[in-house]
Amino acid sequence: MRVPLEWLREYCDPDLDVHAIEGRLTMTGTKVEAIHHHGVPSAEHFVVGRVLSAEQHPAADRLKVCTVDLGAEDEQMATIVCGAPNVAAGQTVAVARPGAVMPDGTKLKQAKLRGVVSEGMILSESELEISSGSEGILVLDTPDDRGTGGQMLDAGPRRVGAAPRPGTPLADVLTISMDVLELEITPNRPDCLGVYGVARELHAATGAPLKVAPWSEDPGSDGPVSGAEVIVECPDLCPRFTARVFEDVTIAPSPPWLKVRLAAAGMRPINNVVDITNYAMLLSGQPLHAFDLDHVAGARLAVRRAREGERVTTLDGQARVLDGEMVVIEDAEGPTSIAGLMGGARSEVGESTTRVLLEVASWNGPNIHRSSWALGLRSEASARFEKGLQPEQCMHAQAIATSLMIDLCGARVAPGTIDVSQTRATSTQQIRLRETRVQAILGVPVTLKRQAEILEALDFQVEPADDGLDVTVPALRRDDVTREVDLIEEVARIDGLEKLPATLPARRGAVGLLNHAQRVRRAAEDAMVGRGLHEVVGWSFTDPELLDRLRLGAEHPMRHVVRIENPLSEAQSVMRPTLLGSLLDAARHNVARNGPDVQIFESGTVYRAARASAAVEQNHESVVAGDHASATPVDEHHALGVLLSGALAGGSWRGVPGEADFFAAKALLGALLDKLHVDWSVEPATWPFLHPGRSAAVLATGERLGFVGEVHPLVAREWDLERTATFAIDLGKVAAASAAVIAFNAFASVPSLRRDLAVTLPDTVPAARVLEHVRAAAGEVLDDVSVFDVYTGEQIGEGRRSLALALSFQATEKTLSDEDIAPARERIVAALGALGGELRG
Repeated sequence: MRVPLEWLREYCDPDLDVHAIEGRLTMTGTKVEAIHHHGVPSAEHFVVGRVLSAEQHPAADRLKVCTVDLGAEDEQMATIVCGAPNVAAGQTVAVARPGAVMPDGTKLKQAKLRGVVSEGMILSESELEISSGSEGILVLDTPDDRGTGGQMLDAGPRRVGAAPRPGTPLADVLTISMDVLELEITPNRPDCLGVYGVARELHAATGAPLKVAPWSEDPGSDGPVSGAEVIVECPDLCPRFTARVFEDVTIAPSPPWLKVRLAAAGMRPINNVVDITNYAMLLSGQPLHAFDLDHVAGARLAVRRAREGERVTTLDGQARVLDGEMVVIEDAEGPTSIAGLMGGARSEVGESTTRVLLEVASWNGPNIHRSSWALGLRSEASARFEKGLQPEQCMHAQAIATSLMIDLCGARVAPGTIDVSQTRATSTQQIRLRETRVQAILGVPVTLKRQAEILEALDFQVEPADDGLDVTVPALRRDDVTREVDLIEEVARIDGLEKLPATLPARRGAVGLLNHAQRVRRAAEDAMVGRGLHEVVGWSFTDPELLDRLRLGAEHPMRHVVRIENPLSEAQSVMRPTLLGSLLDAARHNVARNGPDVQIFESGTVYRAARASAAVEQNHESVVAGDHASATPVDEHHALGVLLSGALAGGSWRGVPGEADFFAAKALLGALLDKLHVDWSVEPATWPFLHPGRSAAVLATGERLGFVGEVHPLVAREWDLERTATFAIDLGKVAAASAAVIAFNAFASVPSLRRDLAVTLPDTVPAARVLEHVRAAAGEVLDDVSVFDVYTGEQIGEGRRSLALALSFQATEKTLSDEDIAPARERIVAALGALGGELRG
């Protein structure tokens, strides 16, 4: 929410600059997200001028040469070339003189336009950021467009009785430069969704005086209204509906002071009636809606639940299809608006409007939130209603709007106010606040006098009690403050949370040890950081289209996604079934910003709807947290995913570095699992999103941990990536396969014996299978075996390849000889023969 500081100071004006106000509000719970500047950077060189003449430019049809009185002491007039169609002699206008800096940072200079020297600029509303789309200049001829509507309009033009004199600083006439606070209002504080509510918070936080509420004086009256009727058929969704009738309404542009406040608050000025509803909403926090009463068929409104499939054309020109849970306001010809969201086009206020029915109603917050999400329609009104406004706020907005309608539209308010209400009584909830309880919760004493001072500043009613205070909760806080501890929170945040001492909590039997799975997870993350990878954090929510981008077929297990009942958007409507999507998103983000070499990992939870059968699971990354998961609606586990793209290291004089491929990912996976003391292996397997022939399943203790491979080129292209490798493993299964206690093996005191063996094998036999058979055949005497060379060529024959194996034999008590290892070597040769192997040499 944007709050112009100049508007805020009208009701509470502490002797603090904008940054001090920002700090005090933020520290007391009303977070200031940002400080913006609206209008010109400085009011210097902006003055009031009077056009004495406006002659046609001799060399341009669309320009006029104006002589402007700027009130200079030497009585010399300024010549200004102006292209506005409405400039004319006798007007009082806003002028920027040479040296003035415009809102976009442009500094004006004396210029020559088509041969005529121009000594400044006659300004339009858009050039001062008062409104957008204005082609004509801003005319200041109205003697007093502030009106007589009371103090809520005190910040209008700073002049009374006559047009301002030439030479008057423009800032003395109109606010042309102001700071704007962008606030984050938490959902439990709808009372702060209006300027006056924020002013109340500032008053409590700083002690600066707070002016009387702008709705304290109401020009309207109670009683029945002749010529209009309202019926509420669903009081559970509309606790209160109020309406007033205004006759003799004149539709016109709003005065500049009103436009600039709306513009600074982020709203577009339209006409005086619509602007009044927006102004009253911004001031009180309560949305309003104006109907053209002549276009309300039968002069009767009914509030009811919509019918399934019913259509309403809203003010934005869109035809909306409703369901039975939504609420509409209808007249004798059908629905005119969607309650709490947006008005209908049929009863819209326009240039011909002379009679206005002003509606201010209270709606059920959760219902408005649901309707807004279902229709994809979010407005300033719905953003407030969904947080739960109180019925009492209706008359606050009515009082403000009534004064403005009289002053700015020349309207005559009809006697009476339609008020269909289920909860007219104000809150009388009373809570005992005990002095001892305040000290027990906060850890420091706060005097009863200070507690009462804080609560009264926040509009609570306070009476002394034997052990503390009896506090009556104001109507606007009835949903937020319901317990004694809520009152203690109010005292703490205003008195200053920063004053509370920093203490450690009492430890009673706390051990603070990590379990085995947590230690494995941390060790895995540390290992990735140690290898030079950067950690990324992706959303647990993802787009359903991710499944198509990963080329997952209709029957693939990863299609069994967990859908969110109330998503923030369609792009975040399912829980992610794999980490690969967020890793690819992060890689694309970095590559697009000149970071082609990416080595990243993510440690996070993945989700999938409960599996139908274990057999289906065999060709994808596991998402089952345990054996009991099939009995639950959602399977989830903590996974570790890695993605490599581009070069693995920087180039040097030693040559071009290796690129990310299957073997790079497998080596990194092996280093990780070896560090975690997991006895692992891989076997050929395919996934739709991995390159066929360059992918494998990762196994340990006979169970699949995940996958490793190169991303399929078509998938990589979806994310604008080149060759990319990845792996993802279930850390829960890794922890189960990792020994909780690592046994120490002493180093041998005798040297090992190395022998090399070259064998030709069918190229369909994986090297990992060869090593597995060698280890099994050799027995305990074999300490290690590895492949140190691979050869293919004519000497080997088509369909075969040669593997060179390095065999390391080790005993604990003596140095081995060839005779000692001969039996093991024979068993190894026999095992290789069973795989179709033949010794070379």
